[in-house]
Amino acid sequence: QVQLVESGGGLVQAGGSLRLSCAASGRGFSIYAMGWYRQAPGKQRELVATITSRGSTNYADSVKDRFTISRDNNKNTVYLQMNSLKFEDTAVYYCKQDRGSIGYWGQGTRVTVSS
Repeated sequence: QVQLVESGGGLVQAGGSLRLSCAASGRGFSIYAMGWYRQAPGKQRELVATITSRGSTNYADSVKDRFTISRDNNKNTVYLQMNSLKFEDTAVYYCKQDRGSIGYWGQGTRVTVSS
């Protein structure tokens, strides 16, 4: 059974930084792509960043050059370093693990950016 537990959210002023973590249980963490998504109030969930098993990354245009996704396969953890945060980054951030056609989601961690 796969469990994903996000942490690191909170309240931060615009221009500040936060680092989110997502700890995964279950075998084979290193072979699966991981991703961060977010859902703002009244909006659909959207992709923020993904990282493949080989470390290739992809970012939404809105976060490029501000956010960095990384993974530590020894710790079964994926991170999202968020810098230069903006009010519009306020959302619940979710971690996802892609196992073929099945995606597993965490419960989310809330990020609130005050302007």
